[in-house]
Amino acid sequence: MVHGFFARLSGFSPERFLLLSLPFPEDFLNPLSLPKCPSSFLARLSDHSKGVLSIGDGFHADIREKEERPLANWTESTMKVAGADLTVVRGGSGKPLLMLHDELGYPGWMTWNEELAKEREIIIPLQPGFGKTPRIEWIRSFRDLGGFYANVVRELNLAPLDVIGFSAGGYTAAEMAAADPKMFSHLVLVAPMGIKPAEGEIMDIFPLTIRSCLRATVADPATPEFGKIYGGEMTPEQFEAFEDARAESARIGWEPYMHNPSLPYLLAGAKNLPTLLVWGTKDRVVPKGCIAAYQRALPQAKVVEIADVGHRSEIENPTEFVKAVKAFLAS
Repeated sequence: MVHGFFARLSGFSPERFLLLSLPFPEDFLNPLSLPKCPSSFLARLSDHSKGVLSIGDGFHADIREKEERPLANWTESTMKVAGADLTVVRGGSGKPLLMLHDELGYPGWMTWNEELAKEREIIIPLQPGFGKTPRIEWIRSFRDLGGFYANVVRELNLAPLDVIGFSAGGYTAAEMAAADPKMFSHLVLVAPMGIKPAEGEIMDIFPLTIRSCLRATVADPATPEFGKIYGGEMTPEQFEAFEDARAESARIGWEPYMHNPSLPYLLAGAKNLPTLLVWGTKDRVVPKGCIAAYQRALPQAKVVEIADVGHRSEIENPTEFVKAVKAFLAS
């Protein structure tokens, strides 16, 4: 089976991007590191500056010069807050928007960040135990994590503010809303974990290799932004960061697996909180049953389904994602 991948071609100047079509297995994310890729093909890449190169047997490369795009100004700093050292990414300007990343960690400043930062100041705490922010031992559950973030919001005098949470970050945001719905003006949950679905199951990500886990988050691995984040050879530091994230997610979310049986009942107090649920129709990680479960707990919630994308709708279709989020936050 032939699959397309975006990857950086390192070691050459200027830096170039490759759209590779290679006959490799579906869960493979780094074609240039496979011994199956002929050395003659790799050698010819160094002499081929632009356009399509083919040597047959299914090996093709569309070589493109790196596209430079201006990004919104953002900073990363560590502050002492809520009794702990917390690393925070901040970018853009305007009304604050709290963003809680998923169980694999903050992927970097992406297209959707850039677009929303034109009108909002995005505040992204890097979760404790995920490398840059040290583990906080008393945080033993996603409810505890939500309590910690709530203390951060109070100490920084940010409430009430809008929040957007992705996957396990959505679970955390839901726990915060259940504890204190007045903390938020708008609640956006993107493919949220946190409530056990009546139909389907939340994917067990922990037995998977990190490459298989990442591959499962998108419907199409040739998505340019997916390649920008995860394409090319994974450095030991990147691999360690992913494993740190998965270890911490397992520590606080292993049992019961990535949900809280009491959460749907506790959310009864948040039934007046404007809520948006975003879900990709090809999501393999969080089933549609989770969206239905959140709808039952929060009957006022609006649902936006983005067609033909997986768990990372903000990466696979940032245009529709940003459109939906902007419209909701403006309501």
